[in-house]
Amino acid sequence: MIEIKVFGPGCVKCRGLEHRTRKAVAELALDAQVCKVEDLMEIIKLGVMQTPALVINNEVVMSGQLPTYAELKTFLLNFKPIK
Repeated sequence: MIEIKVFGPGCVKCRGLEHRTRKAVAELALDAQVCKVEDLMEIIKLGVMQTPALVINNEVVMSGQLPTYAELKTFLLNFKPIK
């Protein structure tokens, strides 16, 4: 299972990334768990300096941008989890 976290304090872009991520995961039928992280200390712990940020399996893979839905789907389809 892929663990996906959307980091952000709750701004419009952060909520947008969460919505797009959940929608893409469902549409692509990925074996993934998506959660939203708003705790500033947890965000800082991973070294995230700009939100929204997308964290997959505890690795920051995208920060400071809101990808289009198509870009996000392509990214998730091409993501290769470490086994």
